[in-house]
Amino acid sequence: MRYGEGWAAGAPEVTTVLRVLRLLLHACFLLLLGVGLVRYLLPGPDVVAPGHPLWTRWAVVVGALLLAAVYCAGALAARHDVRRGRSLAWLAAVTALWALLSLAAPGFVWLAFPLFFLHLHLLRGAHGVLAVAVITAAAIGGQALHAGDLTAGTVLGPMLGAVFAVAIAVGYAALYRESERRRELIDVLTRTRDELAASQRRTGVLDERERLAREIHDTLAQGLSSIVLLLRAAENALPDAPDLATARIAEARESASANLEEARRFVRDLAPPSLAGGNLPEALRRLCERVGRSEGTACRFRLDGTPSALPPGYEVALLRAAQASLANVAAHARAATAVVTLGYLEGEVTLDVYDDGVGFDPAHTPRREDGTGFGLAGLRERVALLGGRLDVESAPGQGTAIAVRLPLTPEETP
Repeated sequence: MRYGEGWAAGAPEVTTVLRVLRLLLHACFLLLLGVGLVRYLLPGPDVVAPGHPLWTRWAVVVGALLLAAVYCAGALAARHDVRRGRSLAWLAAVTALWALLSLAAPGFVWLAFPLFFLHLHLLRGAHGVLAVAVITAAAIGGQALHAGDLTAGTVLGPMLGAVFAVAIAVGYAALYRESERRRELIDVLTRTRDELAASQRRTGVLDERERLAREIHDTLAQGLSSIVLLLRAAENALPDAPDLATARIAEARESASANLEEARRFVRDLAPPSLAGGNLPEALRRLCERVGRSEGTACRFRLDGTPSALPPGYEVALLRAAQASLANVAAHARAATAVVTLGYLEGEVTLDVYDDGVGFDPAHTPRREDGTGFGLAGLRERVALLGGRLDVESAPGQGTAIAVRLPLTPEETP
């Protein structure tokens, strides 16, 4: 007895507006039934003729009460899932009781109007329209039977009511379908929004992991590698050169302290300690001096152009690029000389790191099982995130040159 199985078959729970319309339909049916019964009981043209037996009047009263009970039971059952066969049986019982009451008194004929809607809702498509036509004919015949004559009003009243009911049912179905389309669209948009939010969260997590990997490689990993090299040099200097070993241990201790401060700054997401006390050129100059002292490589710093304020992230990226490049020089190049050049040019800022070491083949730099080999890939990703470019020129036995280019806007160009 769901009122959505005909013109809007199989639809989910109706909206509030459609639920109110259904309640109005129930109220209309019961109101017309009550009016018909009152007209039948009160003296007037609908009362039973004196020659008819008294049981006829009681039969009509009992029939009206039975119709009200059956209708109310079906309306209450419609709030729960009821099989279609039971719904149709209920509709047939209501229609049959109405037909009997209409034969007894003309006041019950007007119950045909709410019956139109019941048939249009519970039957499917053309079957509902056919049922409305049959009920209209029965209503016209009932009135003609009681009046003893067939007038224009007797015909037009039920027919106009039927047409009006069909038009309302069609509008009801259109409104219902539109409501369902909007609900489905909202569901799709909600699912899409949730999927997009989940995808953005996953992307954010991956981006953060890559950022952490780059930061750890360019800071802690490089610092620990330097400490290992210094301690190894100190170990090799013993016992023949205790002074050299002591110096290497002191440098390792200094590097460990710097890395500890780097880690603390990293946790707080602040600028690197190398930049905290000055600008980028000074930080690069101190880096070259430290590499020269600890690695024994002649590391020089050169500045081209006039320093100017750089966009956020540029100084950190360039400093990390220099640290990573010089760490590779110390670990792999076996170079005698290294040169770091910072250039403030028109439209871009550049960083070039050159060494005269053993070189390598840039086309074959796989990541190794021990976790090394990440430096160039991580550095290239860091530079690409800022819209820049990283170029590597090297060959076995011919040294290495690493060039970083970051774009500047006209306002940022010195």
